[in-house]
Amino acid sequence: MKHPAKKLALLGLCTAIAMVLAWVEIQLPPLTTAVPGIKLGLPNIAIIFILYRFGWKEAAAVSFVRILAVSFIFNPATLPYSLAGGLLSLLGMALLKKTDLLSITGVSVAGGLLHNVGQILMAMLILSTAGLGYYLIILAVTGVVSGIFVGLCGSFAVKRVRFR
Repeated sequence: MKHPAKKLALLGLCTAIAMVLAWVEIQLPPLTTAVPGIKLGLPNIAIIFILYRFGWKEAAAVSFVRILAVSFIFNPATLPYSLAGGLLSLLGMALLKKTDLLSITGVSVAGGLLHNVGQILMAMLILSTAGLGYYLIILAVTGVVSGIFVGLCGSFAVKRVRFR
């Protein structure tokens, strides 16, 4: 991309899309009442897109801005959990993307799993209990399913969305 202003505008648009997807996700009824906190991870569609179309630095910047904005707008108590999950997820996805061993969907699945790990580790730290580690068993299944969905959507966007 030759023009820095155009790149910044596109990243701003992607940030707005990620925030709208977060709002949509908040409006959806819980996927299950038996296991609280399970979400699809819709904003990560935009993060996957940015990671593959721009790079890890841009994906990190948009992810950070989106997490801060959404947390402060909707629920500030989620900030440490979202930051921990987002950071670990993005780090893992960026490293896996660099290896070219996995498809976009495979990278997204790893990101979904790592996001859950980051959130559980933060909860264990905040609540001073290792017992929450068992929750990862359930979250691993949902992380894979949501990672597949997000990865397929992100892959579609990477292949279809073109900039002029």
